Amino acid sequence: MDSLLNAADSALRTLFATPRAVLACPTLADQTTQLDGSESRAAAALMRVNHVGEVCAQALYTAQALTTRNPALRAHFTRACKEETDHLAWTEQRLKELNARPSLLNPLWYAGAFGLGLLAGRLGDAVSLGFVVETEVQVGDHLQSHLDKLPQGDHASRAIVAQMRDDELRHAQDAQDAGAMKLPTPVKELMRAAARVMTTVAHHI
Repeated sequence: MDSLLNAADSALRTLFATPRAVLACPTLADQTTQLDGSESRAAAALMRVNHVGEVCAQALYTAQALTTRNPALRAHFTRACKEETDHLAWTEQRLKELNARPSLLNPLWYAGAFGLGLLAGRLGDAVSLGFVVETEVQVGDHLQSHLDKLPQGDHASRAIVAQMRDDELRHAQDAQDAGAMKLPTPVKELMRAAARVMTTVAHHI
């Protein structure tokens, strides 16, 4: 019951509360961001997608912590979830600075990601960790592509995305070290297809 209440609390905080970061938002020293209207809109769309990714990360790690019976692994997932809260706070703050809103479909994204996390967890700890590895590797690639797409003058967004990319790849390595199994190629491709749908829709809505 305590685990279920914690999961519900995490969902409510992710979707309806203002997240609070433990670590300060990354910045580029002596670099001031100045964007015109089109650049600001382009940056906002990309950061909205990144914010959705962090909403999904909260859901995934919460679900995986809920399903594992291994206390050490539960602590691993919980710790990663807390680290992702920094990313959630940074991207939400950046959206406000860009006078943009988060995705209107965040409850849907959260529910879908939570379901995937439950499924992965039910298939066993090695599968669950393998899901983390593949998810974080794909997210790292996705964030790198955003560094290529963000306006060169958007130093604020670029600093956030660069730090997030490094953190996600570290999470992938941590999961690998914890005993992740390699997922079959069809599963990886299905994950990529689902991610493309999410990022395409969240870019606009």
